[in-house]
Amino acid sequence: MIGFNPLRPRAAIFGAVRPWLGKGGLTPARIREMNRVLDLAGVPDDRDDRPAPAPQAGPFPAAVSPGLRPSLRCVEIVQKFEGCARERRDGRFEAYPDPASGGDPWTIGWGSTGPDVRPGTIWDQKQCDDRFVAHLGEFAGKVAKLLGDAPTTQSQFDALVSFAYNLGPGNLASSTLLRRHKAGDFAAAAAEFAKWNKANKKVMAGLTRRRSAEAALYLEAGGP
Repeated sequence: MIGFNPLRPRAAIFGAVRPWLGKGGLTPARIREMNRVLDLAGVPDDRDDRPAPAPQAGPFPAAVSPGLRPSLRCVEIVQKFEGCARERRDGRFEAYPDPASGGDPWTIGWGSTGPDVRPGTIWDQKQCDDRFVAHLGEFAGKVAKLLGDAPTTQSQFDALVSFAYNLGPGNLASSTLLRRHKAGDFAAAAAEFAKWNKANKKVMAGLTRRRSAEAALYLEAGGP
């Protein structure tokens, strides 16, 4: 279970109930409903765009000074577009080929890839969730290094981590998106998301929707 952090009460609550949810885990619909109930209960909202004053204990490592890390908003947007696929009749999940290439990289669960994911790989829900948490933390750390000391809000960070989770930190590193962000031209940076909606030179409807959602999240704070 995730340890309680008074600055992030919702993260502790989500961590506590997650083992009880069974098949499907923290789906976007469940996250939205839980947040609605917590809003009604008056639980402080730790999904806002204020940077944490210092790195705090939580499901992910501290990512970028002064303490940004993937928030629940980041979890929600990544899980919404990745989905936890491909589910079998027995409730476990089987690796599948990349939809664009029909082969590598083989993927499982919440968009997870790696040398241990190949044809015939089968995981249960806990394996999918554990790999997701580990990988999201890894990507957050890589995005943090790319950002350096560039002023970045929580919403901007979440959007960039989602982008890197989908396309890889290498693409983010070489992108005009990152250069615009580090220059403080946030409107121009947000416009760059839409350019990354192709796979094998083909426009993908799913990528178009994802880039639009990431750009909207990026702009939510209106700058640091």
